[in-house]
Amino acid sequence: MTAALAPAANDPVSTRRFTVTPLVEFAVLAGAVAVAVGSYFTIAGAGGERGLLEPALVAFLLIANLLPGVALLMLLGRRIARRRAALSPVGGAGRLHVRLVALFSVIAAVPMLLVTIAASLLFQYGVQFWYSDRARGVFENATTLTRASYNQILQRWEEATVTMAQDIAAELNDRPIDDPRFASFLVQQTYYRSLSEALLFAVPARGELQTLAFVNPYDLNLARQVSADAVAQLRAGQRSVVTVTGDRIQTVARLPGSQQIYLYAARVTDPKEMTTQTERAEAALANYRALLVRARTLQLQFNAALLLLSLLIVGVAVWIALAVADRLVRPVGELVDAARRVEGGDLSARVAETRERDEVGTLANAFNRMTERLQAQNHELLAANEQADRRRELIEAVMSGVSAGVISIDDDRCVRLINSSAETLLGLDISPIGRPLAEVSPELDALLDGNAREAIVQVAARGEAKTLAVRIARDGTGPILTFDDITQQLLDQRRAAWADVARRIAHEIKNPLTPIQLAAERLQRRYGGKVEEGDTTFGRLTETIVRQVGDLRRMVDEFSSFARMPKPVFREESLVDVARQTMFLHEVAHSGIRFQLHHDEPGPLLVCDRRQIGQALTNIVKNAVEAIEAAETGEAEITLTIAEAPGRTTITVEDTGVGLPLERDRIVEPYMTTRARGTGLGLAIVKKIVEEHFGTIGFADRPNGGTIVTIGFDTTMLAGLDTGDDAGSDTGNDGDGGGIAALTRNRII
Repeated sequence: MTAALAPAANDPVSTRRFTVTPLVEFAVLAGAVAVAVGSYFTIAGAGGERGLLEPALVAFLLIANLLPGVALLMLLGRRIARRRAALSPVGGAGRLHVRLVALFSVIAAVPMLLVTIAASLLFQYGVQFWYSDRARGVFENATTLTRASYNQILQRWEEATVTMAQDIAAELNDRPIDDPRFASFLVQQTYYRSLSEALLFAVPARGELQTLAFVNPYDLNLARQVSADAVAQLRAGQRSVVTVTGDRIQTVARLPGSQQIYLYAARVTDPKEMTTQTERAEAALANYRALLVRARTLQLQFNAALLLLSLLIVGVAVWIALAVADRLVRPVGELVDAARRVEGGDLSARVAETRERDEVGTLANAFNRMTERLQAQNHELLAANEQADRRRELIEAVMSGVSAGVISIDDDRCVRLINSSAETLLGLDISPIGRPLAEVSPELDALLDGNAREAIVQVAARGEAKTLAVRIARDGTGPILTFDDITQQLLDQRRAAWADVARRIAHEIKNPLTPIQLAAERLQRRYGGKVEEGDTTFGRLTETIVRQVGDLRRMVDEFSSFARMPKPVFREESLVDVARQTMFLHEVAHSGIRFQLHHDEPGPLLVCDRRQIGQALTNIVKNAVEAIEAAETGEAEITLTIAEAPGRTTITVEDTGVGLPLERDRIVEPYMTTRARGTGLGLAIVKKIVEEHFGTIGFADRPNGGTIVTIGFDTTMLAGLDTGDDAGSDTGNDGDGGGIAALTRNRII
């Protein structure tokens, strides 16, 4: 390595020491680049484009590029060693690292250079031998012999066919072709000459091939084996035509003395036996010629691989030197690092124990004993802290496992602790710890102003109203709020209360309805004819009584349906049939509305109560019809879609009506209605039917105006409820009949 010189100040004999500067590193890098560029131009200008370079020249260029490369790797290892030494807890200039890198690099580089030169020369002289004229002649002679052998095989069968044609021509001079003895003669000629098959045919000047006689043990279509090109060549004066097709050597020859009669003969052989040796010889010669073209490329590639392998060996040596230096310095570095950790207050700092009983090992053991004694003095304090942590973890585990929400508040009314249930009930996306309770939930914060221990509060979580039962406990650290979601409980209580009210109303009103209706109808029949002509008062009054009684009867029926919903009978039904009947009933009653039913063929089957599902769809479609009539727009359309997916069936009803009301969250509650004549029980009954079928119902706005109602059923769960009772068919029929009767009553009223 190039070095700068620095004189010693006090030594009378001025000693100088080698030092490496960035300028020296740059000079080595520039020298390596210059050698590489010079090598490129030397190779480009030496010899022809395809000739081999002189082995001595290539070896010289290899060493010329290898020396600066090794120097660069050593300088790189020196720089890495100095940087590792700077990052080490021990510090220093990293002289140990640098010395080890230089030592290992020299030890690896010297034998590597000698081996590289020897390998390069041996390879190149060997390559020169294989690329000599003698080696090329061996390959070409072998190929020529193989071709000659192949041609002799073809010539043998060609001669056999031509000779056979001459014998057949002589035989035809003695007897006609239709003589039975001629057929035996043709078979003998075929097998005596070891041919596999033969065909004697004629080809007129302008006609198709005519078979005269044949020997066909392989049951082939011999006429197809003869090509038109072969016949054309024979007519042009060629003696015979030989072709090799698959496993056959085929020969076509013209009979002497005839211009239209030809003989086709073939010999079945092993195609590998004929072509393998020739193909191998040709492939070997082609590969050899390709190697001749790539001779210089292979020479340069091999030496480039030697260069890279040599540099890799030096690089591995540098890496091993760095690893060894790190291992030697590591114990001292660990001891220094542990001492600094103790200085910072970490009494658990230890150094790894070593098996060596040297000075470093003795120092490490003494250091470990010192830190153990220091740590023992703080054992009680650490144990107390650990016990406090375990108690806190226990409390957090208990809080996270309960379903009730728990919030601990400090004196400043900021959230100190909260469990996951509370975050879910309040609809929180991020942890509110440290934030004021007023920002997290103003409703809960308002409860802390009073002295009440329990309260019912309404909160809004992610746009959904919830009712919480809150309990407040106070201790010295601040109030603790625990609360449960009682929204569903209140809804069930309200629904039970409405069911009881509906049952009482239906009982009190239903009994007098029939006498009133019968009395009004009897008045019409008995006194309708006695009323003076033109006086319509009596008729309008009686019709009003009948119509109002019908309305009351419809309300009572809905009350009874809501109060006493029969237990569903589950059996496999066709949803398409139920939906088609529902749509048909409403389509007859409302011809001004376009009804559409979409489903996949043949349509899904669902384990359900046919009557109840039909009632639910009837109520939903009826609401859609009323919404369209209230909208009074030009577009009047109701679309019912049935979709089936693995484990789930979905029914979607879309309408172009007025859309959902503002109180959309309460539309499924009993007696909640936005229409003047509505009872508010239609959707409540639908929800009850869907829930008894373990389904879900949802409402959404249609993009272009209107409402989308979506009902989903878990087909896997319903499949386990199939009773398999055929009597359920009567229930389904009753349901349809009930729907028709209800529709008829509505239209009459």
